[in-house]
Amino acid sequence: MNVIQPNNPLHGVTLEMILNELVACYGWNELGQQIDIRCFNHEPSVASSLKFLRRTPWAREQVESLYVDMLRRKTRQRGA
Repeated sequence: MNVIQPNNPLHGVTLEMILNELVACYGWNELGQQIDIRCFNHEPSVASSLKFLRRTPWAREQVESLYVDMLRRKTRQRGA
């Protein structure tokens, strides 16, 4: 059953897509400062980060929250 969720910015977006967009926007250094987890600060890679985030709900929630904040900031900048 496919339900359209127009008010959910995470609907249809994979964790890998989220991570790639955050890295493109912030870079690994800034991302590691925003969310202090080892996979962002010590030899970061998308593969190792995805493995950790899939197993660690609290870290995934922080990444998703930062992604939603990034989308809101981008929307505000376009409107301003």
